[in-house]
Amino acid sequence: MTSADPAAGGSGDLGLLSPMRGGVEATGDVAVLQAMLDAEAALTRVLAGLGRAPLEAADAVTAAARAELYDPAGLAARARSGGNPVIPLVADLRAAAGPYGEHVHAGATSQDILDTALMLVAYRALGPVLGDLDRVVAGLATLARAHRDTLMAARTLTQQAVPTTFGLKAAGWRKLAIDARDRLRAAREALPVQLGGPAGTLDRFTAPADPDADSATPGGGGGEEALEVVRRFAGELGLAAPTLPWHVLRTPVADLAGALAFTAGALGKLAADVLVLSRTEIGEVSEGVGGGSSSMPHKHNPVRATMIAAAARQVPAQAAVLYASMAAEDERPPGAWHAEWQPLREALRLVAGSARDAAELVADLRVHPGRMRAALTVAGPPGAAAALVKRALEEE
Repeated sequence: MTSADPAAGGSGDLGLLSPMRGGVEATGDVAVLQAMLDAEAALTRVLAGLGRAPLEAADAVTAAARAELYDPAGLAARARSGGNPVIPLVADLRAAAGPYGEHVHAGATSQDILDTALMLVAYRALGPVLGDLDRVVAGLATLARAHRDTLMAARTLTQQAVPTTFGLKAAGWRKLAIDARDRLRAAREALPVQLGGPAGTLDRFTAPADPDADSATPGGGGGEEALEVVRRFAGELGLAAPTLPWHVLRTPVADLAGALAFTAGALGKLAADVLVLSRTEIGEVSEGVGGGSSSMPHKHNPVRATMIAAAARQVPAQAAVLYASMAAEDERPPGAWHAEWQPLREALRLVAGSARDAAELVADLRVHPGRMRAALTVAGPPGAAAALVKRALEEE
């Protein structure tokens, strides 16, 4: 018996009902745990670099910030008492840092660490997704170029309309894939750290300008030093530095949700067309490596397109939760923030699976020009299809 992969959810969820997912290890509990530890260690290093913690503390916390030293299942159980996993993790990390434990989590709040960690997880998970989308774009360029003049029926409202070419259809798929890749890349590059302290004022990172200054005076104290902490924190983690703490300003999450939903839908269009065109009675395309049936061995099911289509139907629902969570009251909301965590992770996984499956689908797609021409019942030329393909292929 193979032991369960903790990143895949342990024995509770091994993915039996989610073959359309991808990036499970990059978004799993161990990955989230490591990202939280990375955030805590980065903050300690920043504070040490500014003389607000001993350099030895930075070394000790960084050495202790390794996921394999902690028990994810135990942290998950203990997270219930405070409503998030940062609280028990901070206690364990402080103990692991020994005499330097007091410098763990200094000035931060749980949301700072968890939001930053989720941005790190998203950033890391999206790297391979963008690579897969590059392969989709390249593969579709090859198909569009090869079939620029391959006649087939354009269909509107399920009926044959006028002649088009398969090259133009592939160029359209490619355009959507480029748009998805560009949106996802922009969202990834904008992912910010979160650092605001208990109420988003950076009060724990602000020092008086001089020993006699009143740090409670509006505009007084070391506000610039607090902003420098944020800048350095972002630099340590390779994320963007936000203009303001965004505890309840959820633009980063909403932008990411929109890009993920768009990507799922863009790839879903490709899958929907492949599913129609690969029907037995149409047979104009087929998956190079199809799936079998448990009861009908003659079948060659378009499994990759099916998985992409399944993901495309789920991601908008996850994105809807993330958008709804923007209506967050006060400086930290009860419930809106907490509602984001799982939908964000699930959307990342579904899009990762879609991009992976789309890259494989495009690479192995079989085109059957003979079937296309035989099915064509409307006469005439394909308009400016060839010129449209040429122009579309000029876009990278």
